[in-house]
Amino acid sequence: MDENKQNDKKCILAIDDTAFVLRRITDDLGAYYDVVTANSGMRALKYLEKNKPDLILLDIQMPNLDGFQVLQLIHAMEGRADIPVIMLTGSENSESVMKSVEMGIRDYVLKPFSTSDLLERIKRALEPRESASES
Repeated sequence: MDENKQNDKKCILAIDDTAFVLRRITDDLGAYYDVVTANSGMRALKYLEKNKPDLILLDIQMPNLDGFQVLQLIHAMEGRADIPVIMLTGSENSESVMKSVEMGIRDYVLKPFSTSDLLERIKRALEPRESASES
């Protein structure tokens, strides 16, 4: 059973308009997860029309559609509202944090992030809600 698990990596969709950040996420997480990247909200939404990742890493500050707008559209998509979302941002703006939490995100990570911290937060976000509250 464990052998199947190793071949069945969970999928993470990383959405960020900065190529460097997407590359870092891919490099840092690729050994543990299948990482799919999108450099805009529109590309991410197109991907989500046909695919359902296990988790989404979503940048807040992006041109055209910001992270909040993308999150709202994801929540409106059939069968996608339950995907855990971790917001990534370079801004420590408390209004953004509160708005993200109100919109139902699982966690909030400041950039630049540490790989070990991001991995730990992803692991927690992927745990079923019941066991997350026990720890």
